[in-house]
Amino acid sequence: MQAEKHLKWAAEQNDDRIAFRLDGELSRDTLLPLWNEFQKREQRSSFLSEQQIADKNISWDLSQVSRIDSAGFALLCDLLHYCQAKKNADKTLLLENVPPQLLTLADLVGLADWIKPYLK
Repeated sequence: MQAEKHLKWAAEQNDDRIAFRLDGELSRDTLLPLWNEFQKREQRSSFLSEQQIADKNISWDLSQVSRIDSAGFALLCDLLHYCQAKKNADKTLLLENVPPQLLTLADLVGLADWIKPYLK
């Protein structure tokens, strides 16, 4: 019997920082709810709205990510790109507690140099 795959996310916000936490598998099998929430324009007010992230330092804590595949890596890159484009230039955007799988995938697809500035 296979263990059920899941992905949970949460955001903790204070005056100048938003900390996003991912928990579980970031994979093709689990990312659809997160992708849908990110893509739905009417829900952006509660998740990654331009107003929410523009003047915040943003961190993505991946310490509880148990597995990441190429689809999960692609989504994470899309989220990073979106946040980078919407945040003010004087604010930071970081990946924390990055699993080795993410670094391997970045290297395999030629994005190791692109992702390096986001690593803490």
